[in-house]
Amino acid sequence: MIDIGANLTHEAFRADLADVLTRARDAGVSALIVTGTSVEESRKALALGLPCTAGVHPHHARECDESTIASLRQLASHPNVVAIGECGLDFNRNYSPHPDQELWFSRQAELAMTMNKPLFLHSRDAHPRFSQMVKDLKIAKAVAHCFTGEREELRALLDLDLHIGITGWICDERRGRHLLELVREIPRDRLLLETDAPYLTPRDLRPQPRARRNEPAFLPHILKTVARALGRPAQEIAAETTRNARQLFGLDESGSPTAA
Repeated sequence: MIDIGANLTHEAFRADLADVLTRARDAGVSALIVTGTSVEESRKALALGLPCTAGVHPHHARECDESTIASLRQLASHPNVVAIGECGLDFNRNYSPHPDQELWFSRQAELAMTMNKPLFLHSRDAHPRFSQMVKDLKIAKAVAHCFTGEREELRALLDLDLHIGITGWICDERRGRHLLELVREIPRDRLLLETDAPYLTPRDLRPQPRARRNEPAFLPHILKTVARALGRPAQEIAAETTRNARQLFGLDESGSPTAA
């Protein structure tokens, strides 16, 4: 299995990252992609020596300036950077003004296309503006990370040929029950799995981890929930989502970037 989104530069992993990676491998997570959410966090992600993304989350869009894209371009020139992002729109918390979010989403999308990298996209409470921007920017290779939306939004993203990332949100009987039905509408070649660790710990995981910290080793739990929703063997879905991740992010059989 491949966890396409783990925030391993988060301070929650500062004391035991090596153990976290060992537990992930022991659980069958053969590879993972570390998420970059700012220029500085993207540098930290790259320093881990694992496949990663480089980008600026919409929460930090107000902090961007003319040096931002140059810095991301330099980072993305490294073979281990397999995507640009996490970028997009977040109209839920609005930590950055909407115009700033849209400007730096556009700039990062342009960078990704120039460098022939996929995009690792964030959208929260931003439909339909997000879908319209994806269409206008002619984004052709991307994943809608941590999809939690409704059917209308899912159909719009699938119509734009995006891959869809499913997290432990699907395990939450309060907020994620609708995803148990919607996941059936995602084509087999577009489904990806992720933990978004240390966030979004599966609510039905027993026992709950200390401090409710999510980690890549819990990806099989998410897989089993998806498999039950689809009525298909977990092993089959693991193989398909792994193949999808390799193709989108350019990873070889070992989970390493093919350009490395």
